[in-house]
Amino acid sequence: MSTDRMHAPSSEQAAIVDAVLDYSRRRMLATAVPLDKPQSEAELRRLVGTTITDGGLGAQRALSVFEHILAPACLTTSHPLYLSFIPTAPTTAAIAFDLVVSASGLYGGSWLEGAGAVHAENEVLAFLAREFGLPDSAGGVFVQGGTIGNLSALVAAREAAKARLLAAGRELPRRWKILCSAEAHSSNKSAARVMDADVLLVPAGDDGVLRADAVRAALAEFGDEICAVVATGGSTNFGIVDDIAGIAALKDEFDFWLHIDGAYGLTAMLAPEARHLFAGVERADSVIVDPHKWLFAPFDCCALIYRDPDAGRRAHTQHAEYLDILTDVDEFSPSDYSIQLTRRPRGLPMWFSLATYGVDAYREAVSATIALTARIAEEIRRRPELRLVRDPQLSVVVFEREGWERSDYDRWSAGLLDAQHAFVVPSSHDGRPNTRFAILNPLTTFDDLVGILDTMV
Repeated sequence: MSTDRMHAPSSEQAAIVDAVLDYSRRRMLATAVPLDKPQSEAELRRLVGTTITDGGLGAQRALSVFEHILAPACLTTSHPLYLSFIPTAPTTAAIAFDLVVSASGLYGGSWLEGAGAVHAENEVLAFLAREFGLPDSAGGVFVQGGTIGNLSALVAAREAAKARLLAAGRELPRRWKILCSAEAHSSNKSAARVMDADVLLVPAGDDGVLRADAVRAALAEFGDEICAVVATGGSTNFGIVDDIAGIAALKDEFDFWLHIDGAYGLTAMLAPEARHLFAGVERADSVIVDPHKWLFAPFDCCALIYRDPDAGRRAHTQHAEYLDILTDVDEFSPSDYSIQLTRRPRGLPMWFSLATYGVDAYREAVSATIALTARIAEEIRRRPELRLVRDPQLSVVVFEREGWERSDYDRWSAGLLDAQHAFVVPSSHDGRPNTRFAILNPLTTFDDLVGILDTMV
């Protein structure tokens, strides 16, 4: 057998490419993609058998196993009736161009190796920075997801705080503290563990909003121990936006790094009717937003933007003899701005989609989901057996069914998925079970949501 069989062009390679592209085309253009559901490990072992063998199965058989057994055991997170956690809804252009990124052998870690890709990604980052009111000098990098984005930003915040204290001749704290709301995303707490820092959880109001007075009290008490304040631009569970303007105004009184965790909700700034909720973002030192959520890009993609990109570079540039050719120049290398060195240019599918459809199409899609959220919330208020837990701000609706316990929600949710009606899982707040709609997909309709509510009668 030839040692170059897996790489050299041949009739076998052509058949593999044709088969994969045919499947991809059918999947992307299907008018009724199934929701699907997981299978047990034992059932998958029984159905799949052994696929990794010395001689190989061949492309057709391997693809058949994936198409008919493995793929149906994975939920379609872009399905219009996938309404749990935070869904994804990539545009057709973004999905198609993700194939191009993989097919082109592109590396996105340095300008030397990927100048064209980095240029395109930077255009998207500059567009987002303008939307958020950040200065023209702002910049950053696309990373894997919000967890990596938050961690990278908070490491940069710590290093900036360390440099500021040392320059002032002040003692460094024994342990750094990261201040955030008790309702902030769990990734901020995870980042603190990785950094060996403490999380200072400040209570939010009854409405879930972190306000300036609570942050001011913590800054006054802990001072230099706090390396970053994290404000949430759309919480995962409720879609609640913190009092960013009030917290940002505290920068006039205290010297701190303000990070906006907008992984899910910061996209709403593209909708004119929602921009007022995010006043103060323009004063942030760093922000993140996940295009694989409400900006209609494929997994996995998070935009990390620094007000001063040099702060990110000082914190994250890796130094080694074999990297000198990259680090000893002034050219922009994305890997200098986060904790990861190796990276694919994961921002390119979003660039292609924005370039294809235009920004106005994005604004209209985001506005439409906000309007649909308000409409279904009003329908929930109208039904006596249902109760909104909180009024929605963005595109997440959390509600309760009167008289239901957790077991009722579990049974109802399982029935929806078994019937391939919808994926809506139970949640909870303050010890009470509930459920929620996370509405991001422009293909989700009011009638779809009403049909789900009707199953709760």
